[in-house]
Amino acid sequence: MHRLAGLNNPRQAQAFIDYMASRGIALSLAPEPEGMFAIWLEDTQHLVEVQAELNQFLNNPHDTKYQAASWDTAETRTAKFHYGSPDLLAIIKSQAGPFSLSVMVVAIAIYGLWLLGLQQPVFNVFHFPLMEGDQWQLWRFFTHALIHFSTLHIIFNCLWWWILGGQLERHSGSAKLVQLFLISALVSGFAQFWLHGPNFGGLSGVVYALLGYIWWMGWLAPQRGLSIPKPYVAFMLAWLVLGFAQPFGMSVANMAHLFGLISGCGLALVDAKLRR
Repeated sequence: MHRLAGLNNPRQAQAFIDYMASRGIALSLAPEPEGMFAIWLEDTQHLVEVQAELNQFLNNPHDTKYQAASWDTAETRTAKFHYGSPDLLAIIKSQAGPFSLSVMVVAIAIYGLWLLGLQQPVFNVFHFPLMEGDQWQLWRFFTHALIHFSTLHIIFNCLWWWILGGQLERHSGSAKLVQLFLISALVSGFAQFWLHGPNFGGLSGVVYALLGYIWWMGWLAPQRGLSIPKPYVAFMLAWLVLGFAQPFGMSVANMAHLFGLISGCGLALVDAKLRR
């Protein structure tokens, strides 16, 4: 299945679904957060045709052909509206790309080993280099971002990685996301290590880099089409500030968060002003 669009008017969305049904193409409607309704295409071989029709529909949703299609198909429906439930995997894949999905899978797999009691072996393999003989093991400068120490830790980081990393990868491609991941993991890792030592891990430094990059690109180059809702920015910045107070006795990698954010903003500045 493929997610085509999200509309806030289910009746309008149903009119388009009925019209495509009259042409032999099956679509479904599914509710989403914040009062939105997603239109899903069941057979992706019709993707190009349906997207072209959807563009025409969005330009003129009140065209009589859509109303006529709804009347023609009304008697064949057992209910006025049917809100389907696309499977979770399809929803996750539709909002991400190959690299963002791969990082999530690897991070979850590593955390699975952590839960099985292999905490020390996992940390020994993936931790940031201690500069005592393992500094030439270059993977360590990046793999510290894949270690997580609690269920809440990995859920929080993977959710934001999926939202922000998936958005960037779908917009700018996998190469840009890989670049941001490597740069921010390196910068945030060095900052956290120099100030607090090697006992840290997690995607949060990279997540803050994604926040900074998308936020500043939306500010510096809005024509590029990258943006992030202001409540997301406010929440993440508030959490960044709160982290320095070590809430609830939690150990928070504040320097990784701060320098991850700075690296993302800096990369956005370069891309917005120096690259076209």
